[in-house]
Amino acid sequence: QVQLVESGGGLVQPGGSLRLSCAASGSISSINAMGWYRQTPGKQRELVAAITSDGRTNYADSVKGRFTISRDDAKNAGYLQMDSLKPEDTAVYYCNAGLFSLYNKRYLNVWGQGTQVTVSS
Repeated sequence: QVQLVESGGGLVQPGGSLRLSCAASGSISSINAMGWYRQTPGKQRELVAAITSDGRTNYADSVKGRFTISRDDAKNAGYLQMDSLKPEDTAVYYCNAGLFSLYNKRYLNVWGQGTQVTVSS
């Protein structure tokens, strides 16, 4: 079984920072693209940032210049550094990645369970 587990969410004041982590586990040999999404009640899940296997990144306009996505393939992990946080960044954040399953012998599209980020004074 392959899975992604997020960590690092929490409560932070406006202007503060948080770093989310996403760890892949299970019988995998490689990770394709990785992405961070967020969702608030009553709204669709939206892409926040993504990074390809060769390190190319893209960001939602709302987070450009404030958030930084990165990955460490040696650790099968991805990260989202969030700076200058605003109340409107409050959401559940989900990690998503293509994981090559050694059991299935193909890439699986896997989602983490989500981590709550609350920006409030």
